[in-house]
Formats: sequence, C-alpha cells, structure tokens
Amino acid sequence: MSTIHAIIFGIIQGLGEFLPISSSAHLVIFPWLFNFPDPGLSFDVALHFGTLIAVVLFFWRDWIEIITLAIGIKKNTAKFNYPKNTLWLLVIATVPGALAGYLLEKQAETIFRSPLLIAGTLVFAGLVLYWVDQAGKKNKNFDKISPKSALLIGLSQAVAIIPGISRSGATISTALALGFDRTSAARFSFLMSAPIIFGATILKFSDLVDNFNLIQAVAIIFSALSGLIAIAWTLKFIERVSYKIFFWYRLAFAVIIVLVYFWRSI
Repeated sequence: MSTIHAIIFGIIQGLGEFLPISSSAHLVIFPWLFNFPDPGLSFDVALHFGTLIAVVLFFWRDWIEIITLAIGIKKNTAKFNYPKNTLWLLVIATVPGALAGYLLEKQAETIFRSPLLIAGTLVFAGLVLYWVDQAGKKNKNFDKISPKSALLIGLSQAVAIIPGISRSGATISTALALGFDRTSAARFSFLMSAPIIFGATILKFSDLVDNFNLIQAVAIIFSALSGLIAIAWTLKFIERVSYKIFFWYRLAFAVIIVLVYFWRSI
C-alpha cells in the first residue's frame, strides 16, 4: 500500500462516513474499479479511527454539554440547545447498530460486497433519502427526539451494515421520515456515529497497534481532515439546499458500477 492509496482511502472514508453516500460502498468499489490493493483489517480500523477523531473534534463542545447535562451539571458550552436526555437517546440509538455489526460481521465482509448488490442499494437508499426529504414535514426540532424516535433511527443504522445503504443516509432518512428538520436529522446522525465507531475501533484496536506504520498514520490524518470538512459542509449545505444532490450522485455511481461490471463480463 502506497502513501497515495492511503490518502485516497482516507478521503473516501472521511467524506463517505458523514455524507449520505456510503463509505463502505466506496471502499469496496474503488479497489474493484482501479485494482487498488486490499487495505486489510488494521488499515480499516485506522480509517474509522480517523472519522472518530473528526466527530469528536468537531462536536467537542457539544459532547461536554451532552455529558454534563446527563450527570446533572449544566454548562452552556455549546451553541446548540440539547435536551437533558440526549446522551441516553444516543445510547438507545447505538444498540441496534452495535448488535447488527456483531451478528452480521462475516456477511458484511463477504456476501454483502457484490458490486451489483452495492449498485442496487446505492440507488434504493438514494431514492428513499430523496423521497423523505421531499415529503417529510420537517416540523420537529432536535428537542423533540423521543426514546422511540431514537430507537427507530438506531434500527435504520443497523441496516447500514450493507454497503451502499450508508449509515448517515439511513439515519438521516429515518429522522426526516419521522418529521425532523434537516439540521436536527443530520446533527443527531453525526453524534450517534461516535459511539458506534468508537465501539468498532476499540474491538479491533489491537490490530491497529500491532501493525501501525506511517501509511496508516497518513490514512488517519486524511480520514479525520476529510471527515471534519464533510461534517461542516453538510451542516451548512442542508440549511440552504436539499439532499437531492446525493441521490443523483448515488445514481451516477451505481450506473458506472453496472456498466463496468457487464463490460468486464463480455
């Protein structure tokens, strides 16, 4: 694995984790398209560690607010007004995804990696995001998220173990379908990514430590930097525009996958 490959993979992971385009789909398809080397388990952990750094750094004031509210110490450190039970809502939302990751890990690394399956899930999930963004009422703010809403959003995160669905896309789509506004949906999605990424990283952190090298350090840096950019850009973008652009991107990417697949089959 070269430094250039590490940079590309890092950027793909950082952007794909927070933009609703599926980082897992891109990490599977790009090596398939361009004959990149298989990065391996420890490299995958490094990529996710980078996005964990991004979401913690971007929302560090928010995390202080959320935690101090949960333990009964109110500190006005964040610009966003979080409900007191935000931490517990994030815990509830994390459980389904954690269980799915544990139970379906082998399938995620084998049968879910078919290019045609990924093309289909890219289009399907993109259509869902497009539809709920257009049809959703968007009349609920972040403080209206209930335990039931958090659980439903968490269940959609569990489905995102299939490449092409997109963790952020699935959770944002569900939040929009439940009537939440675009900013609240995206913010909750980004915050709930931290526990699930943290858990996945901790479980395999020994692989990263045992095989750590300069290439992985580069991947972590670029994953974190592109993740920060993706979070900041998305939160600003959706205030003014819609999620429609992500559907068209998904559709175009899926068409490329199908064309290449059948071209190689000739």
